[in-house]
Amino acid sequence: MRVALVHYWLLGMRGGERVLESLCRMFPEADIFTLFYNPAHVSETIRSHRVHASWLNPGKRLYRSLLPLCPMALESFDLRDYDLVISSESGPAKGVITGSRTRHVCYCHTPMRYLWDLYPAYNGEWTRSAVKRLAMIPLTNYLRLWDYATAARVDEFAANSENVRQRIAHVWRREATVVHPPVDVASFHWSSPDDYFLIVSEMVAYKRLDYAVRLFAESGRRLRVIGDGPEYKTLRDLAGPTVEFCGRVPDQELRNLYARSRALVVPGEEDFGIAAVEALASGKPLIALGCGGSVEIAPPAVVSGVLYPRATVDGLDSALRRFETIEQQIQPRSLQSWAGRFSEAEFQRKMRALLFNKCRSTQADEPEWVSGARSAAAGRSARL
Repeated sequence: MRVALVHYWLLGMRGGERVLESLCRMFPEADIFTLFYNPAHVSETIRSHRVHASWLNPGKRLYRSLLPLCPMALESFDLRDYDLVISSESGPAKGVITGSRTRHVCYCHTPMRYLWDLYPAYNGEWTRSAVKRLAMIPLTNYLRLWDYATAARVDEFAANSENVRQRIAHVWRREATVVHPPVDVASFHWSSPDDYFLIVSEMVAYKRLDYAVRLFAESGRRLRVIGDGPEYKTLRDLAGPTVEFCGRVPDQELRNLYARSRALVVPGEEDFGIAAVEALASGKPLIALGCGGSVEIAPPAVVSGVLYPRATVDGLDSALRRFETIEQQIQPRSLQSWAGRFSEAEFQRKMRALLFNKCRSTQADEPEWVSGARSAAAGRSARL
């Protein structure tokens, strides 16, 4: 079986690329197709595969500005010789064109946020400039129509969470099977906590780090923030001396930061929340906005931290006060045990069941006239 993996772009290593890594290990002979590719910024596992970058790749430094051309670049990939195509989607990856005999399974991290659920927020930023407003409003309308239409090109959807499964049903009117993304849970460890809380996040507006940084600055509690992004300067302006920005850190340093923290703070709605799983694998509790992926990740049967209802300073402040009253009741081993259900082995088991059981059931359930035609065609081939 020839397999192709399609990923929106390969310019760094985040959650989506970790999923792709696991798919690479499942299919070591698979080819990879992507819009933009920078081999220096991805893992050896990905580099070991044959990677086909689109004709847009020379402009990868301006990849966000080239979004209007991405549909045409994706549709230019020649996937006729592949039996199975797995697209990894939070950009436009599912829009590839496959042959009629090719099975296309889309692993969806989320439908494109800037076209759907977060469009009003992005539109508010774009419309600050009259030029951007004139350009982006008709463009996003076109991309939204293309995105909806290309959902019909997919044979089967996998969603990375129940939260995303509901979005897929709402946006594309398609059903999906939930397969949580893989986390290397065994590589994390617990240590006695130092006096600091931790945020691990990209610094973008919808992650809602702003009110969390403001609260920690005002309350004098210690906070360490891991990550970077376009909101960095704004967040630094909000911070006080007790808030430390660490930028992106090596994996081992990140594991140590998890291990010594008091808890992970998740101030925005997550599609799934790999950082939350990594914290639990480190035996550390969550203080998280009570919606999205955090609700699925938090263990229901043990004391695992605090979920709070509103993304406000007061909501987070109440959650921190509540956490300080239950902190001594938290059992790190119970949190680590729960995190095991998000391991890579579990991800691959569910993906194999989805990919291969569905393929077998599709063949078993085909109408009699289809199987008859298939047998007749096989007979003619044998005679020839």
